[in-house]
Amino acid sequence: MSKGTTIKEALASWEQKSGQKAAEAEEIKLLCQIPSIEKMDASLSTLTNCTKLSLSTNAIEKITNLNGLKSLKILSLGRNNIKSFSGLEPVGDTLEELWISYNLIEKMKGIGS
Repeated sequence: MSKGTTIKEALASWEQKSGQKAAEAEEIKLLCQIPSIEKMDASLSTLTNCTKLSLSTNAIEKITNLNGLKSLKILSLGRNNIKSFSGLEPVGDTLEELWISYNLIEKMKGIGS
């Protein structure tokens, strides 16, 4: 089985295709990576201007490393392998929309009111 694409690799590919710098972009789409992204790694912390991040249709199992996304309003994680909502706390003050359909979530645990 092949090794998954890292966020760092996906961002480098996105920069090359879009002609933009990821650290300055407001919208970043890393969906349908081949091979799939399996982990939300620390490279996400560089996306300080990002307001919309799309990571749909990958193989992500856990929501992590959102600490640097100070401007994030929309997070798209549909069609992954996510099992819980934990890990969203760092974007709790800015996040307005969470797109998370077609995952493996069984309980609403991790959502605070």
